[in-house]
Amino acid sequence: MSSFNTIQSTIRDVQFGENVKLVEPCNLYECKIGDDSFIGPFVEIQKDAIIGDRCKIQSHSFICSLVTIGNDCFIGHGVMFVNDVFSSGTPAGGDTTQWKPTTIENHVSIGSNATILPVSICSHTVIGAGSVVTKDITEPGIYAGNPAVLIRRL
Repeated sequence: MSSFNTIQSTIRDVQFGENVKLVEPCNLYECKIGDDSFIGPFVEIQKDAIIGDRCKIQSHSFICSLVTIGNDCFIGHGVMFVNDVFSSGTPAGGDTTQWKPTTIENHVSIGSNATILPVSICSHTVIGAGSVVTKDITEPGIYAGNPAVLIRRL
């Protein structure tokens, strides 16, 4: 017979702002979530991640360590943030010194199933569904594709 260990999803050591709404199950630990934000089901937000005020994080999204999301942001269903770029040719694993940060400024909308590598995205930007953001975005606009490129200025 096979044996296995289960680990329950948890909400542990989270700094919640006022009027935060979350739908369980979710896995949130050692992170910060701002006022009036919403966290959907099946979301994981890891240690040292920061979610600003009035953000909406939809279901099945993964926000890893070292991600900072500004105020008034929308993160669609199934959005994946990445902090390990395999700089040594293999996964960093527990070597957090190889992880890279991601910064999402204010009023950013990220469409469902987008993948966000360690980058900075400026305020007033829209990332299309399914896009892969591989480089910093410094000009407001609508970006889409793999890799994401500017489609239209805002």
